Amino acid sequence: MRAYLTDFFLTFEYDEVDAEFLLFTYDRIASRTDTLAVWNEAIAIYERDINCDYNMIISLAQEVAQRLDMHRYTAELLIFICLSKHLKELYRERGIDLKIFHNSMLDLKYKLAECKAVKGVIGSFVAFWFDRFFKLERFALGRLQFEVDGFGRHYEKNGHVMTPESKAINVHIPRTLTHLTPESCDDAFAMAKEFFAGEVGRDTPFICHSWMLYPANRHILPETTNVHKFMSRFDVFESADDPHLDDLWRIFDTDEKDPNRLTADTTMRRAYIDHIKNGGTLGWGHGIFFL
Repeated sequence: MRAYLTDFFLTFEYDEVDAEFLLFTYDRIASRTDTLAVWNEAIAIYERDINCDYNMIISLAQEVAQRLDMHRYTAELLIFICLSKHLKELYRERGIDLKIFHNSMLDLKYKLAECKAVKGVIGSFVAFWFDRFFKLERFALGRLQFEVDGFGRHYEKNGHVMTPESKAINVHIPRTLTHLTPESCDDAFAMAKEFFAGEVGRDTPFICHSWMLYPANRHILPETTNVHKFMSRFDVFESADDPHLDDLWRIFDTDEKDPNRLTADTTMRRAYIDHIKNGGTLGWGHGIFFL
């Protein structure tokens, strides 16, 4: 496994300090018979059945972290990096382009960057998020990530009819530190339409649940921003306020919620700081569009 990890960090161009720390962490795990046994059992659970109990895998990683007095976020990220070895084999067996594997596994690196920025820890504080990648249900196609879900509600507008049983392609927007340009989104949506053609009809519905679709963003942000352009694709059929600012970290990479202590280094950040100082809140929206 160590050789695989070394190659993984080189292939995905991890920061040298992060890679060395994660390799050192694995060496600590492998240096003890008891912790290595628990770690290998977590890996074996996944290798036996990809539709396994991922909470159990995370729990075993946490047990190893506790025994070695390491941060659980580090162990939770590292276990999924180890699981990616088997996932790559599954991609090959099922004839899925390994470029999609690479793009999908970049999400581990993105989540590491978020954890360092928000929590100051080399690891991930959202390990619960990874399971659908490893079940071969969620795939990164271009700039965005997608999976097929049931729509779960009734919708009828402009000749489009959706029922609770209808299938739709769910859209996720990873923090890649690259711009969310309309062109990159066009490419990603086209790839997803083709990739999931056998599961979703020709009049392809895309759905998204995100802070980016909060209706008030239309007033908070200039029309020239990529967030504004992204949300303009969707008919937002459901939304709610977030008075506790729970998603603020997604914009500012910090748990800080005092607008006077937030970093105003971009147009978008300055707009949200002004909005909050004036008594505004964040929120989310749930939207749909057809391609």
